[in-house]
Amino acid sequence: MRVGLFVTCLIDLMRPEIGFSVIKLIEQAGFEVVVPPAQTCCGQPAYNSGERRLARDLAEKTLREFEQFDYVVVPSGSCGGMIRAHYGDLFRDDPELMNRYGRLQPRVFELTDFLVTVAHARIEPGVFKGGEGGVTYHDSCSGLRELGVKAQPRALLAQAGVPVAEMKGCEHCCGFGGTFAVKYGDISTAIVDEKCANIKESGAHAVVLGDLGCMLNIEGRLRRTGDTATRVLHIAQVLAGDA
Repeated sequence: MRVGLFVTCLIDLMRPEIGFSVIKLIEQAGFEVVVPPAQTCCGQPAYNSGERRLARDLAEKTLREFEQFDYVVVPSGSCGGMIRAHYGDLFRDDPELMNRYGRLQPRVFELTDFLVTVAHARIEPGVFKGGEGGVTYHDSCSGLRELGVKAQPRALLAQAGVPVAEMKGCEHCCGFGGTFAVKYGDISTAIVDEKCANIKESGAHAVVLGDLGCMLNIEGRLRRTGDTATRVLHIAQVLAGDA
């Protein structure tokens, strides 16, 4: 079966190596992976900023490029949540687009949800070589609340033999929130400072997560406050043995 990989803007531009880890995981699970070369943004920044026309244009583009696939996999809770939870709002006045989207929507999955729910993937124990001292896991807001991603990443980490030291407030926002971090910088900083403190308090040597926006925000704040030791890893890197 063919999987269309929505690679996301941030992975494409900032951490393309994560995309290769995602491809490895999906192929290991027995699926063909296709990365449509013309894909761009899911439209979430425009949607959250009230630019509905631009958001709808991007949503229509995404629909055209991905409706051909058996599944669409997104290694980001925020982009996955935008596609699966909010495109219906953008298409609600167009019956033809709503029908097409209705066929695509149930085939859109966040990466770990796809690996557990659809692929029934098996992760080899010991694939992650940097797990001494365990890791802690940050639940990104969109993945958790819009897509129900909570148990899936932990189940995969357990398969890989990676102990998870749960941090205080693991479900609390990291402070990024896309344009929120730009509009409300002081509040964003206070939120990420609390997240970083909880990571340190967990005693883990690495924080693992499934959304690159959160990853960049947390890692950036850790480094700016002098923490050069705590690793910040996308779960695809850990499960693929690329971390």
